[in-house]
Amino acid sequence: MVPGALRLRPLLVASALVAAPAAAQPAPTAPPASLPTIEKKTEGMERRDGFLPVYWDAAQGKLWLEVPRPGEEMIHFSSLPWGMGSNDIGLDRGQLGGERLVRFERRGPRLLLVQPNLEYRSSSRDATERRTIEESFAQSVLWGFRVEAATGERVLVDATDFVLRDAHGIVAALRRTRQGTFRLEASRSAVAPERTKAFPRNTELEAVLTFTGDDAGRWVRDVTPAPDAITLRQRLSFVKLPEPGYVPRRNDPRAGYFGTSWQDYSAPLGAPLTQRVVTRHRLQKKDPRAAASEPVAPIVYYLDPGVPEPMRSALLEGARWWEAAFEAAGFKGGYRVEILPDTADPLDVRYNVIQWVHRATRGWSYGGSIIDPRTGEIIKGHVTLGSLRVRQDFLIAEGLTAPYAKGDERATEAERMALQRLRQLSAHEVGHTLGLAHNYIASAEGRLSVMDYPHPVVTLAGDRPTLADAYTNEIGAWDRLAITWGYAEFAPGTDEAAALDKLLADARGRGITFVTDQDARPEGSAHPQAHLWDNGTDAAAELDRVMRVRRAALARFGEGVVQRGMPLAQVEEALVPLYLSHRYQVEAAVKLVAGQTYTYALRGDGQVPVRAVPRAQQHEALRALLATLEPASLALPPRLLALIPPRPFLYPETRELFEKRTAPVFDALAPAEVVARAVLGLLFNEQRAARLVQQHALDAAMPGLRQVMDTVVRATFAARGTGGYEAALRRVVQREVVTQLVRLAQAPSAEVRAQATQRLAGLRRELATGAAALDDTDRAQRAWLAGEIGRFLERPYDAARVAPAITVPPGSPIGDDDEPLVRERP
Repeated sequence: MVPGALRLRPLLVASALVAAPAAAQPAPTAPPASLPTIEKKTEGMERRDGFLPVYWDAAQGKLWLEVPRPGEEMIHFSSLPWGMGSNDIGLDRGQLGGERLVRFERRGPRLLLVQPNLEYRSSSRDATERRTIEESFAQSVLWGFRVEAATGERVLVDATDFVLRDAHGIVAALRRTRQGTFRLEASRSAVAPERTKAFPRNTELEAVLTFTGDDAGRWVRDVTPAPDAITLRQRLSFVKLPEPGYVPRRNDPRAGYFGTSWQDYSAPLGAPLTQRVVTRHRLQKKDPRAAASEPVAPIVYYLDPGVPEPMRSALLEGARWWEAAFEAAGFKGGYRVEILPDTADPLDVRYNVIQWVHRATRGWSYGGSIIDPRTGEIIKGHVTLGSLRVRQDFLIAEGLTAPYAKGDERATEAERMALQRLRQLSAHEVGHTLGLAHNYIASAEGRLSVMDYPHPVVTLAGDRPTLADAYTNEIGAWDRLAITWGYAEFAPGTDEAAALDKLLADARGRGITFVTDQDARPEGSAHPQAHLWDNGTDAAAELDRVMRVRRAALARFGEGVVQRGMPLAQVEEALVPLYLSHRYQVEAAVKLVAGQTYTYALRGDGQVPVRAVPRAQQHEALRALLATLEPASLALPPRLLALIPPRPFLYPETRELFEKRTAPVFDALAPAEVVARAVLGLLFNEQRAARLVQQHALDAAMPGLRQVMDTVVRATFAARGTGGYEAALRRVVQREVVTQLVRLAQAPSAEVRAQATQRLAGLRRELATGAAALDDTDRAQRAWLAGEIGRFLERPYDAARVAPAITVPPGSPIGDDDEPLVRERP
């Protein structure tokens, strides 16, 4: 463990930062005699008093800003009160921009908006030492104003141009998503005085901004009345710094908190240069000695009043699950959720808000925050919930239950599941704004956290899928632990570092741990228990179970998923999520192959840092994965294929449907191709292939890449029967096997390239044998695949396609490439 004195050092750093005076400012300069007073300059204007007073000149359409105390530090950020409604472009209503610590500096006739550099700091109390660090790194001047009036130290500037600019990066977002080349059109932009406000602790400046262009992309055309003119609202906020008294808490990679960090160039030798503290709300007990106490001020969240029922009640209930966690952390009434008053502004920094946001297509929900960048204190939590998410969950439930036997029934089971998921989603996103990261190992440890991505647990009642236990109705044990770790206020005299460490150690003893995003993605990570949208302690066994549920649901699937009077072609809309309902469990199972179990271990905490997934478990995962590629798993029932007509008039194809090479007729092979690409693409992932090579080299008893390739080829190219739908499905899988092997033969790892190339050469020879027992179509494919492999193997040598060598880390201070890799120790 890090010694106690060093563990406390980040607290001293942050406290010193808060206590340290602002950077020295030049002495106030007396205004020129010709410079009017603020009172004189603003005669006839509408004044709005607050943190930074504002003046509205309606006649000129100008907004004036008063800065009462130049040199005072504050927080500044942008946001979008009015968004585009496109998940793909990503400019949502309520979106927050990144916060900045800023100050206004008076420089003669100019007022500069300066952002100091918080990435590099000093915990020293020596002013000279602090100055050397401050002067070593650049600051940023974000804007320059001309001082137009002054009264004493107070100055007045014209803020119109400052407000009427693309501070949020809207043009960049449109360019990044390839939606056209747009520019801000000044003649169609204006200050929004009715939404420009000043309060004692914050000032809000809002504008209507119009962006014009003549090459609008599809996503812009989908959501904009006139695609050559995009009009949005932008808010610029200035916020007074929080009152002193917040005590930061050092971050711990095992605790599951987001955080903020900086480099402390005054840290003693041997102490960490990088200081890390958690992001969390301020929450203090009225009685610090009491095990349970009321808070000095509770954490209050407000739900968007524009949410309709029954979604409103579900969101309130889910968000309120956290009350139990704060009670467990020792706070009576420390957290609550209410409806946002109609008179309140959801972007007002004084409110933590759960906002209901509409888009043209379904998309992600988010939990964001505005924090004090000096300390990590959360000033405003802001949840964005996409309104179409609940409808997608309802569609998934319709496909699983086929509720419309007569066509006019109410899908009560589907409604119940969709609302259960919405409660979970509300709790999940609020959890992010409380400071919590994803915990993707929680589902493998028994549904221990709402901070996992939960897939509905669908079980079978006889041969009928049931959703009775689809989702939990409360936060989990990890969530309670995490809130206690992050927010608990210990009695005076307690060794806080030891108390926090004990909380985590006790949790590990009960099988409660934390693994997050970087180790949960299926493509490049290796942890066998950290996954998105999975269930169960054994990913391969759960994949088998999910496939049984999927098979039962497909057997019942038909017109019972469409209400009477609706186009029968809509059967396909419910079919897609059902057919792919195993996709996430596939992602979980594939990580067992060449997987390694590991933890965010600290020295001395007793954890086993890393161990390989046992050989038998890897083989079971490979078996379960290959079973998903069998024709019996890929085929759609003939009665279902006969039920799906081409899309009717006014119901066009969408990206939510399977692509069709047989358009307009439903493509019976396309769904199988999607599954084959997903399974084999993950199984033959380049990093996984390299791990297979390595694990076999380290332990010959463990599966290697050659063994896995051989197993896949045998399973997919074995001649079983001739002709028909089953053979066509096998050909789909075989084509994908070759595609993935060719891709591996060009991987960065030389050993992977060598083994994949050798396997392709062997497969080319094998394709020429045993073809006599096949029909003409199978023989044609084999000949074609052999030819494709041959063309790849015999291609001219292309040096540009050879993977670059691993870069040697820099050596001497000037980055000499000839620096030896091994140097003598002093």
